[in-house]
Amino acid sequence: MPENSQSTGEVSPFNLHGKTIWVIGGAGYLGRATVRLLCHQGARVICADLADKAFVFQQQSGLGKQLIPVTIDLADTENIARVVGELEAVYGVPDGLVNMTFSASGESFDNLDSAAFDRVNQLGITAAFVLCREVANRMVDNGGGSLVLIASMYGLVAPDPDLYKEPMLPNPVEYGVNKAATIHLCKYLAMQYGRNKLRCNAISPGPFPSPAVQAENPEFIERLGKKTMLGRVGQAQEVAGAVAFLLSPASGYITGQNLVVDGGWTSW
Repeated sequence: MPENSQSTGEVSPFNLHGKTIWVIGGAGYLGRATVRLLCHQGARVICADLADKAFVFQQQSGLGKQLIPVTIDLADTENIARVVGELEAVYGVPDGLVNMTFSASGESFDNLDSAAFDRVNQLGITAAFVLCREVANRMVDNGGGSLVLIASMYGLVAPDPDLYKEPMLPNPVEYGVNKAATIHLCKYLAMQYGRNKLRCNAISPGPFPSPAVQAENPEFIERLGKKTMLGRVGQAQEVAGAVAFLLSPASGYITGQNLVVDGGWTSW
């Protein structure tokens, strides 16, 4: 019988008991699965999202006091330092930060104007940079930690236009641009803070259509699945597992990496 943590009394390297994790954008489709798994792994999770989204999720989740909902809007970059300071004052410096915020214009390539392009990248890149620097500096003073940024397979490759039948539009250009930048931001943060016991990694999911998209567009989902080596779209808990791994001691020697969770999409 192989040894395991129960038979030897050793603590699993995937255990997050006693850790405090901030998940920004944690009440979305992928965020909910991530928050649930982190709580099940023993973490106390500060779930931050727009308006009352995190509070609604908390009420529905059954996770009790392990899930603490807060409201946050990263669009106002001038206030990020103040918000981070307020969260730290109440909940302490986090052991891990997961940025799952999302933005896209929904416009076609020809109709996308410069203001919409900038708005998406303001949230996706500028706000992410300010948030991560603000939290990372506090983590360094507290002995280190782990940052996880959510990028996308579309930060690595362009969309296949044959998958998108009218009136659908290919995944928008500004989304791919900011996700490509997210991957580089991850690498730079890993360099900046690596000697201070702080790791930073990115995850590039795809395809992970929401339940609503799956219900409304079954033919599209079938086309997406066929594009992957596994022949199916991803399930939210499969991103959650990657996040939990990168936050845990099990990934202690991994930093500056982009973990692609795409069913083999980008490996053809």
